[in-house]
Amino acid sequence: MLDLNVIQDDEVEIILNDLLEIYGYDFTEYSKASIKRRINRLFTIDRFMSFAEFRYRIKNDAGYIPHFIEQITVTVTEMFRDPMFYKALREQVLPTLGTYPFIRIWHAGCSTGEEVYSMAILLKEANLFHKSLLYATDLNPQVLEKARKGIFPLSQMKQYSENYIQSGGINEFSKYYTANYDKAKFDESLREKMIFSTHNLVSDRSFNEFQLILCRNVLIYFDKDLQAKVFDLFEQSLDNLGYLALGSKETLRFSSIISRFKKIDKEKIWRKIA
Repeated sequence: MLDLNVIQDDEVEIILNDLLEIYGYDFTEYSKASIKRRINRLFTIDRFMSFAEFRYRIKNDAGYIPHFIEQITVTVTEMFRDPMFYKALREQVLPTLGTYPFIRIWHAGCSTGEEVYSMAILLKEANLFHKSLLYATDLNPQVLEKARKGIFPLSQMKQYSENYIQSGGINEFSKYYTANYDKAKFDESLREKMIFSTHNLVSDRSFNEFQLILCRNVLIYFDKDLQAKVFDLFEQSLDNLGYLALGSKETLRFSSIISRFKKIDKEKIWRKIA
């Protein structure tokens, strides 16, 4: 029996087309199963009585859209996530980047910024922070605002500290933040080299030339055609001999640009060679 309180496939398409035509957000090539699951979750949480009511709200209430985008985009992240990945950055990538006069790093799909702050700490400890610039972009302006503030739940610091130590951290992790009630506020000096900006991997173009691009656990939510577009964007945005870092379930192996890259580490770090 058809559940009238669940958004159907054709209705998902209608919603996605409305978002594109009215607000310019293009989710049409995201993984259909993932986007449908998230839209249905939001439909239930916000207690809409019908698809018509849901669609009317999306089309006519621009103030609802930031909430909508926040709910259907993926914001799961943590500092020094996958510590061995950060260890590989420390040992195999940063020494090479240190030979450059200036280092531009792009965190694409940065979410609430935990990985950007992790990178800033790595650069500080490698004595490269002073000549680096970190561009942190995301489709979702709400999460970018959180990232700018650099304030995270104090309850997560134990896990973050363990990750940091496993990644080869050389200081007490608490050196980098101030505890205030149930929040941890990261040192403002870490933000001095960060530029936060909205950027849509689907529709926006390259905006600089980078020595390192990180896009971890974002592409798994895109279909194959969209992944190919994003890989082309990254290839265009990378300096010759620049590095591209992907998530644990993502790979360049079957992409059209694979011939121009070589894998330098099992932790999903690739280097542009042509």
